[in-house]
Amino acid sequence: MLKNDPNEGIKCNICHGRGFVIKDEVAHRCSCSKQRSLKALVRHANLGRLQQRCSFEDFSFAYYPKVMDKELGFTYYENAQKALDAAKKFASAFAAGNYHGPGLVFTGPVGSGKTFLAGAIANYVLVRGRQVLFTVVPDLLDEIKATYHRHNPNPVDETTILEGARTVELLILDDLGVHNYTEWTVNKIYSILNYRANYQLPVVITTNLSLAELDTYLGERTTSRILQLCRVYRLASIQDIRYLKSKEHSLE
Repeated sequence: MLKNDPNEGIKCNICHGRGFVIKDEVAHRCSCSKQRSLKALVRHANLGRLQQRCSFEDFSFAYYPKVMDKELGFTYYENAQKALDAAKKFASAFAAGNYHGPGLVFTGPVGSGKTFLAGAIANYVLVRGRQVLFTVVPDLLDEIKATYHRHNPNPVDETTILEGARTVELLILDDLGVHNYTEWTVNKIYSILNYRANYQLPVVITTNLSLAELDTYLGERTTSRILQLCRVYRLASIQDIRYLKSKEHSLE
């Protein structure tokens, strides 16, 4: 139905770019309009290629054995089941309409599937027409810092970047990990979270830090906002899932 257009990127053979078709003397919205809207949402979401392939259906429990996770007193499998159920429930509620409930924090070591679940949430709500911004925390901070450079080629300023993160329907902050947190970086993160808490806008966070470590690196007021905004779920595997997958692919 759609083919390349040098201006819009897509052109519909049915409505020829008008967005509607006439049937029985009545204007009907063309099916391409929904595709255009979805393409715009995906562009805005900032999902990488790997995250675009994440889905709840592809979440595999093979990496979460029924072995005790001593930190919480449950098996790795049980923790993964709880995290997946929470992700599905949140995504369904958010996609259904005007959601102002708590978001999610997925904690756990590197390569435990946290980003996969966050990506699955993003894709689920995107195809249902909801707005998402998926941003890696260090990249977001670097993007803000770049606006201070005199010869910054990016025309977007700091206010625009922060406003986008504060006001988007669903914000996903990936990799809130051990970084060089200065007073400046902590203030930027707090500014975003505080706004979203005040306006009851949900956020999904992935981090390899425990709550105690978050308090150490980000301070009490930022951690307090996170706990106000989100419910916390631990996701862990005995080995780095990315490493295990790379071994599986090498054997194919």
